[in-house]
Amino acid sequence: MFELGNSLREARVRQGLDFPQAELATKIRAKYLRALEEEQFDVLPAETYVKGFLHAYADFLGLEGQLYVDEYESRFAADGFVDAPAYRSRPRQRDLSFERRAVVLALVGMTALAALVIVAWEFGGTTPSTPNVLPGSKAAPKGLVFSGAGTYIEVRHGSASGKVLYEGTLQAGDLNAVPGQRFWIRILHPQHLRLTLNGKSVSLPARKSLRVVVTPSRTALASA
Repeated sequence: MFELGNSLREARVRQGLDFPQAELATKIRAKYLRALEEEQFDVLPAETYVKGFLHAYADFLGLEGQLYVDEYESRFAADGFVDAPAYRSRPRQRDLSFERRAVVLALVGMTALAALVIVAWEFGGTTPSTPNVLPGSKAAPKGLVFSGAGTYIEVRHGSASGKVLYEGTLQAGDLNAVPGQRFWIRILHPQHLRLTLNGKSVSLPARKSLRVVVTPSRTALASA
């Protein structure tokens, strides 16, 4: 017997990963990853989600995913968190079989369902405002405009302590815009990111992660 949550947390911390990075890689929402580490399995919608997410998360961290699923079943199935007792009717069993297939398909194809991956990041309890999404727009809106599938971006007004204007992972086909003239921006995986300010392209250093301050006159690296 071993502690499921603690071993997952230790593996993540040992690799220097935070929840946004883990979410981006696994396509599992951060609040569900946090629930797995805290063994709050009732946060997840159903036992099939627990098993699927637990297996995927453990494999991502370099652990043995099936071992974690087996340990979960041995410790928690007897507590009543089960989804298909033997005495249930056949229609219910067919429903559960369909549900399991649906979960597997969802895990495999989640990267393609970009419109469903809307992330509520939980840094400091802040709630980011909804960005202006301008799909297909050819005009150059005023303020900061950005796009780039797979890039995580946090935009604050003015400085690192400013109001959160946008926070999340960018989706394919979206053009996001926030008003203002000075921005503090944190970026992860900026390979496909495109930034403009008042219609003028913003150049960024070639790094996997960075923090910058962007104004109409200059772009500079920023401290945390």
